[in-house]
Amino acid sequence: MLSRLFYSIMLVLALPYLLLHLIWRGWRQRGYWQHWGERFGFYAQHTDKPVIWLHAVSVGETRAAVPLVQSLQERYPHHQILLTHTTPTGRETSDQLFGDSVWRVYLPYDYGFIVRRFVRQFRPALGMLMETEIWPNLIRACQREHVPVMLVNARMSLRSARRYHWFATLTQQTLSRLTAIAAQTLDDAERLGNLGGGNISVMGNLKFDSMPPQALLELGHQWRMNIGEQRPVWLAASTREGEEALVLDTWQQMQPHAALLIIVPRHPQRFDEVAALLEKRGIRYQRRSGGQPVNLATQVWLGDSMGELFAYYRAADVALIGGSLLPLGGQNLIEAAAVGCPAIIGQYVWNFAEVSRAAIAEGAAVQVNNADELSQAVVRILEDQTYREQMRVASLAFSRAHQGATVRVLELVASNL
Repeated sequence: MLSRLFYSIMLVLALPYLLLHLIWRGWRQRGYWQHWGERFGFYAQHTDKPVIWLHAVSVGETRAAVPLVQSLQERYPHHQILLTHTTPTGRETSDQLFGDSVWRVYLPYDYGFIVRRFVRQFRPALGMLMETEIWPNLIRACQREHVPVMLVNARMSLRSARRYHWFATLTQQTLSRLTAIAAQTLDDAERLGNLGGGNISVMGNLKFDSMPPQALLELGHQWRMNIGEQRPVWLAASTREGEEALVLDTWQQMQPHAALLIIVPRHPQRFDEVAALLEKRGIRYQRRSGGQPVNLATQVWLGDSMGELFAYYRAADVALIGGSLLPLGGQNLIEAAAVGCPAIIGQYVWNFAEVSRAAIAEGAAVQVNNADELSQAVVRILEDQTYREQMRVASLAFSRAHQGATVRVLELVASNL
């Protein structure tokens, strides 16, 4: 009780920062200036239907939820599906993927009176929080209003587990209030159990069940035909701040003959920043948003578009998975594997440690520790067609072998709904 009270007091003290954060983020991404009322528990939606609520923070979680949402719509046609998000890009992705077939709103900040308003407004028959969304006041409010809540596609890195141990009592209280936890891996399940979670099962990763849309595969094929099937293509996908410079350093040192580098920054607010970096270095580049075919003289194609990552993977011979060259925790390589694109990952992959280990063990990815190793890996995959084909086949096999999480989560939904 005291630990949650301390948590709530800290939230009150943090309120000015939260407001300033929204304003500041809005300067770079105007979506943060919209729907402020929802972040404080004010909503316009009303329905007499029972509500199934799923919280997907941003783009990655929203895309991972596609097969689950579609299956819920098929199995429970008389229920209203409610998706909550934290970021504007997550909300935009939801709109692109589901249109008007679901409701989408922002999840409110975790203040007790605000989250109670959210729960009483929608009265969910069941709630599901994706991955590591552990909000003490929200989960307690759901329990008090008799709303069962599950943590699905749950993951808990070693680094995150250590942080949660700093607030052991509050974490234990919060996890114990969950109806069920569907962990991605045995390691995730063990860490969540050690933190106080109960009714834990290992379900696998929902992202393996997200099939590449045919339209994006066809778009990627069109890009590749325009680029040229014989022209080597290296993709740096979901890069984070500081990584583009490292990639360009490696690229310029390699001086690959006629090869094309595609850079797709993780966050759209950084598109112009990366374009400025390319201009500063005197690199001939084009922007995807320009809509023009890639010229042979173009050295770098800047992927300044949202929702097309599958197409970029389809067009590439090899992909560096961003967030892993610097200590940022890495991004997920599952989308690359689903398209059969060989992956290179750096040494910083604690957010996806188990998936990364499995991909390396099964031949779908290689790991590098520095710029020299990155250069060697890229050159080998681009120049050795036999090796590249082996990795492509291994990637597809890796993707298929780890599917099935959606079916297992649906069984858990049926037992709690």
